[in-house]
Amino acid sequence: MAESSGALEGVRVIDLTRVMSGPYCTMMLGDMGADVIKVELPGKGDDTRGWGPPFVERPGVPRESAYYLSVNRNKRSIEVDLKSDEGREIFWKLIDSGDVLVENFSPGTMQRLGLGPDEVLARKPELVYCSISGFGQTGPASKRPAYDLIIQGMSGMMSVTGPPDGPTKLGVPIADIAAGMFGAFAIVSALFHQQRSGKGQYIDTSMLGGQVALLSYQAAIYFATREVPPSTWNAHPIVAPYQTFPTHDGFVNIAVGNDGLWAKFTAAMGLEDYRDDPRFKDNEGRITNLAELVEVVEQAFSTRTTAAIVSTLDQAGVPSGPIYTLPEVFTDQQAQHMQMERTMNHPTLGEISTTGFPFAMSDSPASVRLPPPLLGEHTEEILRELGM
Repeated sequence: MAESSGALEGVRVIDLTRVMSGPYCTMMLGDMGADVIKVELPGKGDDTRGWGPPFVERPGVPRESAYYLSVNRNKRSIEVDLKSDEGREIFWKLIDSGDVLVENFSPGTMQRLGLGPDEVLARKPELVYCSISGFGQTGPASKRPAYDLIIQGMSGMMSVTGPPDGPTKLGVPIADIAAGMFGAFAIVSALFHQQRSGKGQYIDTSMLGGQVALLSYQAAIYFATREVPPSTWNAHPIVAPYQTFPTHDGFVNIAVGNDGLWAKFTAAMGLEDYRDDPRFKDNEGRITNLAELVEVVEQAFSTRTTAAIVSTLDQAGVPSGPIYTLPEVFTDQQAQHMQMERTMNHPTLGEISTTGFPFAMSDSPASVRLPPPLLGEHTEEILRELGM
């Protein structure tokens, strides 16, 4: 495994999260060098430890959930019952030693335990305290239970995804992941503020807020027209041709993002007669006459293979690409060059794989230092560090 100090070396994160949104947030902080202490319920731990199949299994050792393994690297695990006197003593010692607390319990849970932001920040004003929830900590929907699918629907994300005849969720838990990413961004921003001011603060971030923020130009279309943006399936609502097309042996994505690329596209695909066609010569015309445009492109692609189309458009400088399965993703030369599959040594499973990092930093890179911990694996080690 790579060794790196990381930009957040020396920052201790008290991680009271489970499932996806919180663990994704704290994994991001751990990847950048933070010491993430995952506080788990004795004998049970993170809910996702039991989620499966699939499980990663090796002879003679307990199996581990693939879901859990995906978002819990670079953390240490300690078993603590926050409802017991001993557990609360450990919690407060962790707070005294920490810089950040992250939790994603149902709103109000930490307050009922006497461990809410008011109590914690009164004891340690310089701490950064982050709560991640479905709908936020306040407001009429704050007490509603929330899972990724529910938020994808209520945020409008599903209404602009999939075929026109029915909503479709994304293939990854984007509401969970985005909430974790926004949480990590807010935490690092708060740490920067803390370094300048000496003051910590409370962060309230939500899955709903994250999804609405990601609506980007779809929200802009609504603000401009005050009409419901239609689902365009795999087509772009503003740029054309920018979508998935069938080929002789499969499918291909093309992205003709401007009129200059349209000229290159028509020349490369033998469609010169359509370059200056009044219906298609500019993007406004291509969007207005999208149905006719799709017919032209589908006819041109129907006798060509995906590989041939991609090769031709690559040579012409027109963005295009195949639609990979995951095995194809991780054997792709560029993905391998970027080390998007990395390995780590798990204490019972041996060598396992994890995704790589979506960015590279010249002086303080992210690294895989620790595999996802076993339940309570570091309890004694952490208690000794706390002087207990």
